[in-house]
Amino acid sequence: MAAGTDPGSPVSRRARRSGAFLRYAGRGAAAIVALYAVLLIPIGEGESLPSGGRQEQKQAFVWDRDEYWMTLESAYRTLKQGGCGTAVPDLASQFQNAKKALQLIDRTRLGPQDRIFRELESMVFGIGPVVSACNAQVMEYIGLIADMRTVIKKRSRDWDMNSAAARNTLYRLLYGSRAAAEEVMLQVPASAMLTLVLGADEPSRTPGADVRKAKLHSGDILVSRGGAPTSALIARGADYPGNFSHIALVYVDPGTHMPFIVEAHIERGVVVSTMDQYLEDKKLRIMLLRPRADLPQLVTDPMTPHKAAERAYSRARTEHVPYDFEMNYRDHRKLFCSEVVSSAYEPFGIDLWMGIARLSAPGLQIWLSAVGVKYFETQEPSDLEYDPQLTVVGEWRDQETLRKDHYDNAVTEAMLEGAEQGDELAYQWYLLPLIRIAKAYSAGLNLMGKVGPVPEGMSATAALRNIWYSNRHDAIAARLATKAEQFRQDRGYWPPYWELVTLARSAKAEENGKH
Repeated sequence: MAAGTDPGSPVSRRARRSGAFLRYAGRGAAAIVALYAVLLIPIGEGESLPSGGRQEQKQAFVWDRDEYWMTLESAYRTLKQGGCGTAVPDLASQFQNAKKALQLIDRTRLGPQDRIFRELESMVFGIGPVVSACNAQVMEYIGLIADMRTVIKKRSRDWDMNSAAARNTLYRLLYGSRAAAEEVMLQVPASAMLTLVLGADEPSRTPGADVRKAKLHSGDILVSRGGAPTSALIARGADYPGNFSHIALVYVDPGTHMPFIVEAHIERGVVVSTMDQYLEDKKLRIMLLRPRADLPQLVTDPMTPHKAAERAYSRARTEHVPYDFEMNYRDHRKLFCSEVVSSAYEPFGIDLWMGIARLSAPGLQIWLSAVGVKYFETQEPSDLEYDPQLTVVGEWRDQETLRKDHYDNAVTEAMLEGAEQGDELAYQWYLLPLIRIAKAYSAGLNLMGKVGPVPEGMSATAALRNIWYSNRHDAIAARLATKAEQFRQDRGYWPPYWELVTLARSAKAEENGKH
């Protein structure tokens, strides 16, 4: 027998070891491929609307005033080209007329359909182009709108907040005047606007703390807009599109007067944050709301807001409360951001969100169900501004973050138009096995009280869809920013919001052409 074929020879032993290694490696590779294939199998993680999840189709609010917006832009352009000579002196009488209308509304019991509200709306929109183009009486205009908000909210205390007439009038005046003010803020020099615009100084007897040139009281509510693409989706997706995406509750320690923020994070559930931690998360705008001191519950016990905040604070400190992706505001075992506040006040007889939001567009419902939402009549952050039980104490905005806010809104509107036309909320399917492994790893960390790469309660497919949506949004937003800058160079002013939406549609079409 030749030496090379001797079973006991070193060559034969090496051959056998090599063959065994290859067999085991092959089996291991086959097992990995098989596992990868299994993890690719869809298991219904948000693939379709849950049974009974889609609510009755409602009529979303539509301005339907495109011609009027273009007329305002044309007037603005004329004024910018040198027409301020006679327009600025006329401002005094226009402001006086608007203030007279506010005085009439303040002292007269009026229903939401009274014609004076539409007249006031036209006055506010009409003054805007002059103030902006001529950089005249900017802060008086912002002050007028703040005063108008206070008066209109006071008048709405007698209205049925779930009626279409009341919702439409409040939205047209409060959201509309906000939009008008922000168009002015984005066009005038940054030095002409204040970062903090104060509202009504609602009295409070709860513990307080000084923060960013304002007084926060225990039980106050912070309404903000996050910088993530999904934050814009939350703000703009409702039947009455808004400007806010997050709600948090202020708790002030009565001993130290240190403010703490109780809020729901997608990643961690309900948490207690310091003021610095709260502000570290990018905020494009923040509004401060406070329960009215003359509410019956506060007349009986002025410390009610503090007790509500203390209740939320204690629960967050002593138990783990998961994030509620379903947005079920009636079941408080899990909480989303709005529910943190409403569930805190509920035991004290204060039912916040007197008008419940609807997210009724079919395409939007399909997208939201794909990331875990099951309830499409819920408590939207933006709608809390309209609740007549609350007073707007102040609002923080600056020009840079406000512009990003508007860009994100415009991109979101363009993407939501696509959703209604059949665009899918896609994801990179080949990454699903990796995300499922990350999900399992996250679940282990959650058991130890830690945070993993995939939020608790979010499925792997929902996480991938979230990533896809954010990347898609950012790509369109980058194109929009370039187009907006070109618009400014060509016309000498930044594109107003209606022009931004048109540019966003164009940017989306270009991004579609890449794929």
